[in-house]
Amino acid sequence: MPLVVRVLIYERNLLWSERLRKSVAALDHEAIVVGKAEPQSGDIALLNLADFTDESLIHALKGLGVRVIGHAGHKEKALSAEGLAAGCDMVATNSQLTWKIEELLADGPASRN
Repeated sequence: MPLVVRVLIYERNLLWSERLRKSVAALDHEAIVVGKAEPQSGDIALLNLADFTDESLIHALKGLGVRVIGHAGHKEKALSAEGLAAGCDMVATNSQLTWKIEELLADGPASRN
């Protein structure tokens, strides 16, 4: 039986949040959309860096053992760099998140890295 991963989707855009929720659910993982900068327990957090670049949120998530994947547009290099500097485990482009989400989630929770 495959491991079900609890994915926290930190997203304020209703279209993106629904798209990501459906993509995560299609992989048979638990998808939880979070619209506020409140740390929650989970395995992986997908953070829209346009909305959530707060270091304290990222550190709190990592303190809970959550692997943090930030995402931004491919032209938003500064935003991606901010996400890495704030402590994201990795940063993906929105395109990667759309087309390669299975690969991005494949490494699983932080505790398995």
